[in-house]
Amino acid sequence: MNGKWPALVLILGALGAGGGVWYAQEYGYYTELDPAGVAVTATVAGQPVPLDIADVQAIDATSAPNRWRACFRLAGPLPEGAEPFPIAAPTYGPRWFDCFDADQIGHDLETGAALAYLSQPEIHPDVDRVIAVYPDGRAYGWHQLNDKTPERGVMD
Repeated sequence: MNGKWPALVLILGALGAGGGVWYAQEYGYYTELDPAGVAVTATVAGQPVPLDIADVQAIDATSAPNRWRACFRLAGPLPEGAEPFPIAAPTYGPRWFDCFDADQIGHDLETGAALAYLSQPEIHPDVDRVIAVYPDGRAYGWHQLNDKTPERGVMD
């Protein structure tokens, strides 16, 4: 009987800590962004060109630079010369942000159903903003750790 109470306290403490970590990762740090304040660009000849977007849903968190996600629709065409992003790999967001399906976007990028473009390089140190664009105008954005190579001019 003496060992049951300490074991119960340890188990309940572990469950509480696990629940707290889950909540923090899934809800605690994220905030939904005001659609009017979300600006998305495409990089053309090294310069950001603002995109005309609509139906914006976006989230971000101050806890890490790669937590920004957005779902939107292009209200006009991409600018000519938009820079492709060949190594796009959408990252998972919280489950409640259900407009962003990283698995589906990644699959569509692999099959060519969507194309990835560099939105903004070095949005944070070592992080690029990437957008995936579908032929019907749907688009999704995320932050991705960038490739540190001399060709990109990014080296530590």
